[in-house]
Amino acid sequence: MLPWKWLKQKNVNFKPKLNTMVDQQLITTSNFLEGYRITKHLGVVRGITVRSRDIFMNFAGGIQTLFGGKISVYINLCEKTRAEAFAQMIQHADEKGANAIINIRYDANEVMSGVTEVLCYGTAVQVVNI
Repeated sequence: MLPWKWLKQKNVNFKPKLNTMVDQQLITTSNFLEGYRITKHLGVVRGITVRSRDIFMNFAGGIQTLFGGKISVYINLCEKTRAEAFAQMIQHADEKGANAIINIRYDANEVMSGVTEVLCYGTAVQVVNI
């Protein structure tokens, strides 16, 4: 399931603008696409975003931790952040003329306390159906 579809199911308001050449069905964590031949490698593409928690989110998250279980305010923040980085990666691939992205990965690093960077990256390629 694509990240923004999950967000829609969870009622998180985030709608990436994805009018691109990249076919959403041709984005994979694999090194290849079954039924397609890679005709051109266009290089690494990435999307990056940096987010922080606000005081209200910390308060709500703190209350939720008292009762245990999922901490929904942080789940929503993480999913929205990943979806934003994913959409930026697709836009970057589109700028390079790709119609597919292989080898996608996510990475996250804490920049400072309460501030996290999320990176989504992969290899932009042009493919043809075989």
